[in-house]
This record gives sequence, C-alpha cells and structure tokens, in this order.
Amino acid sequence: MYDPLLLRSFVAVVESGGFTRAAQALHLTQSTVSQQLRRLEEEVGQRLLEREPGGVRPTQAGERLLGYARRLLQLGDEARAAMSGGDREEVVRLGVPEDLAGAALTPVLSAFARHRGGLRLEVTSGLSGALSAGYERGEFDVVLVKQRGAGGVRSWPERLAWIDSRDHPCLSLDPLPLAVFPVGGLYREEMFQALDAKQRRWRIAYSSGSLASLQAAVADGLGISLLPLRAVRAGHRVLEPRDGLPVMRPLRLALHHRTEASATVLALVDKLARRCEQLTAPD
Repeated sequence: MYDPLLLRSFVAVVESGGFTRAAQALHLTQSTVSQQLRRLEEEVGQRLLEREPGGVRPTQAGERLLGYARRLLQLGDEARAAMSGGDREEVVRLGVPEDLAGAALTPVLSAFARHRGGLRLEVTSGLSGALSAGYERGEFDVVLVKQRGAGGVRSWPERLAWIDSRDHPCLSLDPLPLAVFPVGGLYREEMFQALDAKQRRWRIAYSSGSLASLQAAVADGLGISLLPLRAVRAGHRVLEPRDGLPVMRPLRLALHHRTEASATVLALVDKLARRCEQLTAPD
C-alpha cells in the first residue's frame, strides 16, 4: 500500500493546482511536498503530474491513481474516527449536472443533510461527461448524469426542445446562431449532428457552462439552443416541427451508485429518484 502521507500530498497538489498552495494547505514547506511527490512517483514507477505554466495537472497515470488515493484517505479518516471512540462522520460525495445544481435539487439535498446525523454531504456540479469520468475514478459515491442510452440504477427520459427568443427570434438567420454548452456537453453534439443532417448552416454564437447564462442568451436573441423542456422560461419560444428543425429523441437522466453503497447512500438515491420523477413527469 502506498504511504498515506504521500497520497495526501498528491491529492492536495492536484486539488489546489500547484505545490505552493498545497504546501500552505498541508502546513508543510514546498520542498517537502515536492520530495513527497517524487517519492510517490518512484513507488508508482510512473510520472503522476505534468508541470505547466499555469500550475500542474495529473498525467493519465495520475488520473488513475487520484480516485484510489481519495478513497484510501477517506477510509483512513473513517478508521481513525471509529477507533477514537468519537461519533463517526459519514462522507457522501454526490455529482449532479450543472442544470440541476440549483433550485431543482438544493432544497432536497439540504433537507436530507439536515436530518441525517453524522453526515457530511459533498456536492459537485459539472458537465455529465466529467462527472461520469470522476465516478469511474472513484471520486463520487453517487452521480446523477445525462447520458445516451440505458444504464444506471434508475433512469428517466429527459425531454429536449429547440428554444428561440420570443422577442428577438434567430431561427431565420443564416448561418443559424447557436447558444451551447462547452465541449463535452451532451446537447452540444446533438445540436450539431441534427443540423448537419438537415444541411442547415450554423455557427456557435454563445458558449457557457452555466444553464442560467444559456437561458439568458437565448431570451436576449444571441442564438437558439437545445435544452431540457423544463428549462424553458418566459422569454423563450419552444420551436415546433413545423419550424423546420429536427425532432430530438430524449436523453436519459440516470442515477449511478456502487453495489456496496451504504444505507445513507441508498436513502439519498431514493430522495433523488423521487425528485427526478417530479422533474421528468409529463405536464
């Protein structure tokens, strides 16, 4: 087993983006952290970090080790808490899509955390591709993600709609301006492929990782977008098949957790499943 001290320094460097900030967080000197990373790389037999002008990033080997390192450190912390005779704090790490990270889920998550004694709930929002990759690396206990096709312990159809501005429509423009999520966003590729199949010229007019930003961009006439039907706001117009854009098949909103999940994780999954049923229910 790798030395937990070395693993802790490795995780701190990755999460802080550099040796200086990691040393500050660990209350060590920068040279000590550097030495510990070199020792870990020697033990692993592979380079774990790439040094870049803006900081550091994990190599492919580092990405593989990162999830294991976090899990080992968490288990160590839990073991120390259990053996000390104190109350054990269970940590549950949840990943959710950015467009569900706000008011759609926060009341449910907040109530769950308040009523579960000894729980530390850690929630991360992001693009589904990144969340799925993090789950595979062991960085999350539960993820709620958008995906193509089946999979997950529970899933629901995520109905999509082409959305234009009500007051400043863009549909007639050529090339068609689009408001999209960044590279890796599922709706982005669906839009491009569908428009290409229709031989409709398009251009990216606005890109953002924030659903609220895309909603505003569409409402103000910067471009049309493909978004969940539940994301439609007052300043939007839902485009119909007669408007000439392709009908899009739903994606799937899916929950994933591990087979060895704790009772707390299963209870959280149940709460999330009930909320997802509400969010995806037909009007």
